[in-house]
Amino acid sequence: MSSSCIRCKRVSACPLIPVNDSFLLPQQIQKGVDLIYQGSVIAIPTDTVYGLACAAQNQSAIEKLYKIKGRDLNKPLAICVGNVEAVSHWGKVSSLPSGLLNSLLPGPVTVVLERTERLNPKLNPNLNKVGIRVPDSKFVLGLCNKLKEPLALTSANASNEPSCLAPEEFQYLWHHLSAVFELGTIGDITSPRVGSTVVDLCVPGRYRILRSGSALESTKAILEHFEVEQDVPNCVDSVSMGY
Repeated sequence: MSSSCIRCKRVSACPLIPVNDSFLLPQQIQKGVDLIYQGSVIAIPTDTVYGLACAAQNQSAIEKLYKIKGRDLNKPLAICVGNVEAVSHWGKVSSLPSGLLNSLLPGPVTVVLERTERLNPKLNPNLNKVGIRVPDSKFVLGLCNKLKEPLALTSANASNEPSCLAPEEFQYLWHHLSAVFELGTIGDITSPRVGSTVVDLCVPGRYRILRSGSALESTKAILEHFEVEQDVPNCVDSVSMGY
């Protein structure tokens, strides 16, 4: 085997592909890109928990993701992009204070914005909003930047089951996936499994926390620094919101 080849071990017909956020190989990124372009669903490590991802603009891949997760079709999916500048391609940002998104992202925050017409109209079809992530993960950002289109992203677990910090925790899904990109355990096994903080920024000058997540206090501090006021003091049930 050439030293440039991706080494992977195959379990239950699903390749486990080791990745290292400190030293990314172009072949690892390209493998993920190829699978996404083929309409596959893959597992990826984010900055909070492991996620299931596919092309947001590919409706058959979206349907496959919902089926694998056993997810209610009425629950929306967030999307993931490779840099802060790409957020405006898929969500409307003109009413946001200059510099706000760069202060929040990349990081464990999902910003909910009015969607643009460029986004797949069959993704979350009954909503005029979309949650957008720019995770603090070199692998995920590299994958999205190489794709030049968004990933649909949700946690790597069956619906209503706990989020996962290690690939072995969602091994029951492996045989449905085309690959698991493996970074070992995210944080440590006792870390909170709460995912990203979800904040709705659709109303100019105001914000609404939809899920507390892992970065609540820092997110609120940044929003208040930019003089964005809290709209509703209580969090909305994150299960009902779906992100």
